[in-house]
Amino acid sequence: MWFKRMAIEKESPEEYGYEKIKYNLAESSVPDQPLNLFIEAEKLINILPSYGYHKGKPELRKLIVQQYEKLSPENILVTNGAAEALFVVEATLLKPGDKVVVLHPNYPSNYEVPKSLGCDEKLISLKFEENFELNLDELRKMMDKDVKLVSLTYPNNPTGAMVSESELREIVEMVEDCGCYLLMDETYRELSHGNKLPTVASLTPLGISVSTLSKAYGTPGIRIGWIATRDDELMEKLIAAKEQINICNSVIDEEIAVGVLRRRDILEKNMKRALENLKVLSDWMEEERHLEWVPPKGGLVCFPRIKENMHVDVPRFYSILLEKYRTFVGPGHWFNMPDSYLRIGYGWYSPEEFYKGLENISKALKEAEK
Repeated sequence: MWFKRMAIEKESPEEYGYEKIKYNLAESSVPDQPLNLFIEAEKLINILPSYGYHKGKPELRKLIVQQYEKLSPENILVTNGAAEALFVVEATLLKPGDKVVVLHPNYPSNYEVPKSLGCDEKLISLKFEENFELNLDELRKMMDKDVKLVSLTYPNNPTGAMVSESELREIVEMVEDCGCYLLMDETYRELSHGNKLPTVASLTPLGISVSTLSKAYGTPGIRIGWIATRDDELMEKLIAAKEQINICNSVIDEEIAVGVLRRRDILEKNMKRALENLKVLSDWMEEERHLEWVPPKGGLVCFPRIKENMHVDVPRFYSILLEKYRTFVGPGHWFNMPDSYLRIGYGWYSPEEFYKGLENISKALKEAEK
């Protein structure tokens, strides 16, 4: 097993320095929320810093499981964010040579971990020319008895693409026919623009759902994510893997997380802002002659690309945008894609501030024309 740093983390805004950025349109979350929304200061300072429950605080697991059908709190394993959840699942299920089918583009951990484990990794690509729609016929051709895991993310990061419920159920039938597991990163599920998909852990015993409080709730700093599965034997193996990393989560973080999940009203406010900004983004895209896009159907990000016939010097564009306009977007190579693609997040700023960042993109594109 070997690892290299992912560009999306090595070049992230927090690593570059927030103080150098005025408009962070690479942000894939809603605004960070103050802790006093979720917990009283006196309660916080009186928490005993003891070891916590290895599976997670029971009260927290009871709150998490409310979004799942056919599951109990015993089917939930609380982790240190979704990043640890994905790592724990893949490190538990996979060994060198195992065949894995992974959606691309995607949050890079979904394909970097299997690659680091020496797996036979097959990418199923979402193509711009096909509106980032999942090709089920192509996926079906990849499925055989050698496949150990299918790894998907919906709503997708970075494209904002979705599958329909009927398509998801068809995917479930495929994995059940093959007898492999289906791992679904459901980080943005609460921010679907239409009806939410069922969770895969609710649809099949072979389904493994991963999610987090980071994106939809605006609390990435408390590092709370989770794994949901109905497979009791697998759950025991997942706990074993987690115990090799950190035994339990921070009891402080878990207590705050209880307060977060009791404030689900925040989701409605966050969704409202995201949809307002999506309208601003859509109007801007109609006027921006350098870019083309597939409008997102869920989440907080989209993945437009620079038109080839615009003859933009792409490296110069990014340089101007960051150095002159102090505006940050996610370049395509973060997702193993050409840098003519850029991820724009639309959940963070007020519509007025968001538009100022978009204007800076337009200025940088024009100035970078060859």
